[in-house]
This record gives sequence, C-alpha cells and structure tokens, in this order.
Amino acid sequence: MPLLIVDDSESSLLALETAVRGFAGCVVESFTNPLEALSRCQAVDFDVVLVDYMMPEMNGIEMIRRLRRQPGYEDVPVVMITSQAKRSVRLEALEAGATDFLAKPFDPLELQARVLNLMALHKAQLALADRAKSLDMAFRHAAEQADMREQEIIWCLAQAMASRDGNTGDHIERVANIAELVAEGLGLDRIQRRNIYLAAPLHDIGKIAIPDAILQKPGKLERHEIERMREHVPIGVAILANSSAELSRVATAIIAGHHEKWDGSGYPKGLSGDAIPIEARIVAVADVFEALCSDRPYKQAWPIEQAYEEIIVCSGSHFDPACVAAFRRKWPAIRALFEHGAGENHHMAVLNG
Repeated sequence: MPLLIVDDSESSLLALETAVRGFAGCVVESFTNPLEALSRCQAVDFDVVLVDYMMPEMNGIEMIRRLRRQPGYEDVPVVMITSQAKRSVRLEALEAGATDFLAKPFDPLELQARVLNLMALHKAQLALADRAKSLDMAFRHAAEQADMREQEIIWCLAQAMASRDGNTGDHIERVANIAELVAEGLGLDRIQRRNIYLAAPLHDIGKIAIPDAILQKPGKLERHEIERMREHVPIGVAILANSSAELSRVATAIIAGHHEKWDGSGYPKGLSGDAIPIEARIVAVADVFEALCSDRPYKQAWPIEQAYEEIIVCSGSHFDPACVAAFRRKWPAIRALFEHGAGENHHMAVLNG
C-alpha cells in the first residue's frame, strides 16, 4: 500500500521513513516540498498521508486543505505531525480534513500502530465503496430489467387492444412517437417525454370492454352506441386505479382526458383549457392525427397533408394551441414517421434516452 510522507526536515523525514518501511506491502514516498507532494498525489493514489505542520512555503494545514480538494483524496487518512499543542491549531487541522495527530518527537511504535490502523480503516472503506458500487450496478440492472418488462407488458396490452379496434401495432407506435415529439416541441424534459411515450399506447385500453359490434361497425354509430363507446374512458381509468406508479398516473391522465377538448365540448367531463392534463392534450393531437391518416372500418385514410391541415384548423377549439404549435414545429419528424422504418428508429431513440 503506498504511503506518503511530507516533512521539510531531512532528519525527521528519515526517522519517519525508518519507522514505516518495515510494513509488509508498504511502499513509501517522501517529499520535503509540499507542492511537489501535492503534484505527486495527482498521479498516485496514496492510502495514508503523513504531513508535518511547520513547513516553509505552505504549512501542513494548508496542504491538507488542498489535498482534500483533489479527486480521490476526500477520505484518505491524513496524519498531522506537530509539536504544537495549541487547541486552535488542532481544531483548524480537523476543519481542513486531518484524520489524526502525532506529537513530535514521535514514538516509532505509536506511529506504526496508528499507520497500521489507518491503513486497515482505509482498506475497509475501499472495500465498502466497491461493495456499494457493485450493489448499485446490480440494482440498476434489476431496475432496467423491470423497466423492460413493464414496457413489454404495456405494448402487448396496447397491441391486443389495437387489433380489436381494427388497427395494427403501427397505429399505437405512431401515436406514441407523435406524442413524444409534440412533448419535445413543448420543452418537456426527457423523463416526462418518455413517460408520455410509454403511456400513450394505453389511451384506449378501456375499449377492451366494448363489444366488437360497436368497435368494428362499418357505418355511423347510433346514439346509444356512441354512449356505449364512450364508456371506454371510465373503464380504462378503472383498470389502472389501483396502481401508484408514476407511469400509471400519466397513463390514467391520458386515458381520462384525451377525448376532452380545449373549448370544453369534449367528454367525459367537459373539461376545458389547462384543466385538461397536459399529457392528455398532447395525446389528443397525436391520436386524432394518426386516426385521420389511417383506414378504419367506417372510413378511409385521409391524405397526410389534409390531416395536417385539420389539426391546424382545430387549434383553439379541439386542441390546445400550444400543442398544435409544437406539432407544427415537429412536422418534418412527424411526417417521417409515416415513411418505412422511421417509427422504429424513433422508438429506439426514445427508449435509450
């Protein structure tokens, strides 16, 4: 274990070296100049440092203070060697970061005992730090695995629902991608965007309880069928009601509010403006745009430019104007999602942060 000694007195330095050189596995480096010693500490990770108090150019307290500011030396044991018995000097040394003190003239046996104890302490600290690092890595790996499983479950549920609704997996992926791009255009942070991306596919999960005869009806729905269809919102909210996870909270906000309209004419609660959660306002734009561009049992797909114009026209009535403005800013990337392969690339970019 490397040990550093700093003392401007050649005789004191020799005495200190003699006292500690006999330790098994101990490699000693000595300096009479504290500045040279600090420079050496940038290249070598010493396990224990012995430093004299009274030195020219820089006293031991100032050297300890500078040493503590160097990366890797925040917790290395440092012994101040001093003939000063003043309480103020010792307090100042402790505030600078001294670990222990040794009085001059020192007892070689006492020095050896203290150095051995400090070496053992530092070795235990390093082992504890390594253990903590290993545990942190294991925790991160487990969290990543749980996150992946959560994503898989979400996408499997969403794809199962999309197939019942006459859609494909492309629909839910494009809704998620468009929603994430709009969120980015609004300036939401990475975690918010990722949660919206992962939760957006669940926006219509409540349709799992709606009869196929209504979901896949090729013509216009009757009034009672419309009312039955609208029940998918409270059903979807109820499905996630018992979860306290943040992703579930975002998904619930989207499910509950993506059919609300900015002017208050939507359902189920007739919310308007900022009373509609921002996540729901974002997904409303993404869902309507993607639906307009897709074939459904009751309609043919609109040309993408016509669907774009419809979103712009509905700003301030159906949609939050800020979300529409973000949609416009992100239009080149949104349009690219409908080109082969673009959606998959964006999917990986979002999940990788």
